Amino acid sequence: MASVPGRYASALFELASEQKALPAVEKDLLAVAAMLDESADFRRLVVSPIFSAEEQSRAVDAVLTKIGAHKLTANFFKLLAANRRLFAAGEMIKAFRSLAANARGEMQADVVSATALSDAQLGQLKDTLKAKLGKDIQINAKIDASLLGGLVVKVGSRMIDSSLKTKLQSLKTRMKEVG
Repeated sequence: MASVPGRYASALFELASEQKALPAVEKDLLAVAAMLDESADFRRLVVSPIFSAEEQSRAVDAVLTKIGAHKLTANFFKLLAANRRLFAAGEMIKAFRSLAANARGEMQADVVSATALSDAQLGQLKDTLKAKLGKDIQINAKIDASLLGGLVVKVGSRMIDSSLKTKLQSLKTRMKEVG
């Protein structure tokens, strides 16, 4: 975790562990991550250098107050805003979740699909990955319609790309080589 997001995530993880607030902080971070995914306005506020640190701090504080965030989470985001590091919040959340999963003996899997996966499909994927890797798996599911079909699964440094988009690109390349 030598990167800036990794260092911030490690510091937050250690503080949350010391204060026995890991579940609460992780829940808050999941809620913030969901808001970043769902709200273009919130995402713009977080990543745009146009907004002052004070404006970002007030806005993030209002959002965290609304979701009833733990004091440690609120202070963390205030620190990010004050240090002008709020733009890296998404990576920090991802790094924190990875640390928390490792502490629980789990692994993180990033799964991108063309359409939303059902609970049954997610359960089957979790079971398959657990059988292959020998650890419980936490799935971060995202949707990318440009995949056309299939999945892209990334666990640690491993990536399995069975998307239709990649298969079509591969076929296109092979056809160019022949012709």
